[in-house]
Amino acid sequence: MGDSQVFIIVAIGLGAIFAIWLIFYFIPVGIWFKALVSGVRISLLQLVIMRWRKVPVTIIVNSLIAATKAGLQLNRNSLEAHFLAGGNVTRVVNSLISADKANMKLDFQTATAIDLAGRDVLEAVKMSVNPKVIDTPSVTAVAKDGIQLICKARVTVRANIKQLVGGAGEETVLARVGEGIVSSIGSAHSHKSVLENPDSISKLVLDKGLDSGTAFEILSIDIADIDVGKNIGAFLQMDQANADKNIAQARAEERRAMAVATEQEMKAKAEEARANLIQAEAEIPKAIAEAFRQGNLGIMDYQRYQNIKADTKMRESISEPPSSKSKKGIKDQEKES
Repeated sequence: MGDSQVFIIVAIGLGAIFAIWLIFYFIPVGIWFKALVSGVRISLLQLVIMRWRKVPVTIIVNSLIAATKAGLQLNRNSLEAHFLAGGNVTRVVNSLISADKANMKLDFQTATAIDLAGRDVLEAVKMSVNPKVIDTPSVTAVAKDGIQLICKARVTVRANIKQLVGGAGEETVLARVGEGIVSSIGSAHSHKSVLENPDSISKLVLDKGLDSGTAFEILSIDIADIDVGKNIGAFLQMDQANADKNIAQARAEERRAMAVATEQEMKAKAEEARANLIQAEAEIPKAIAEAFRQGNLGIMDYQRYQNIKADTKMRESISEPPSSKSKKGIKDQEKES
């Protein structure tokens, strides 16, 4: 046997192996037999067509087998359409099985809609059976007496299957609960009443219906911890007192500045009046000289004027107290020197 014949035999063998693999790939006999044994009716032609459409045959067949064993009747075309739409077929089928075992009403259309909306439908079913406890972050609020309270709460929620499509998420529930706690503490007249009855916060928050429009149903709100913070009212009063003090100081400074300005203005007016007086007194000798020239004033009249002036000066010196006289004498001596 020559080398060419050996090469032909090897090539034929490899071709046969590849042909057998290709046949078994496009005709999944093993999966078909598995479905047949499990009671799922599906033909080889349907499996081949699914291969050509690039649909995972194993996932579809295993999901049909699981649903059939659980007593659910699902359509192959519906599962295939859900996969082509970008959904998770395995998760949808498992959620339907869990809901059926828990006696929950969940149909295939609702489950696929929830899955395509981006929510975990299986987790939602589990949360409906076993409610979830959510711890809220620390919520700070101030009572009417000005005392700050720091509160932590635990919210027990259950998934609302009907509101999973289009309903608000967990963040919205926490925000609403925090808002309710703040308003409840803020409406309390004293922080002592809140510390004595923390369950009053839970009752007020639950009565507001905070779970409306969300994908959850609030079962209970429990106050886990509540602490006393700062005296915000005292700080506000101190700030107000400081502000009032600064305003009063500013107004007093304004009044002082106005008084100083008025005083300076009056001094200026007094100096002006004194200057006018000196100017007027300087005109007296001129007027006397003019009266002499015109003959309206004689020498006797001038002597009489000087006598009256001396008498007036004498009366003023007599009426002055001794202290003012000594001061005046010192001033006169200083002027003479």
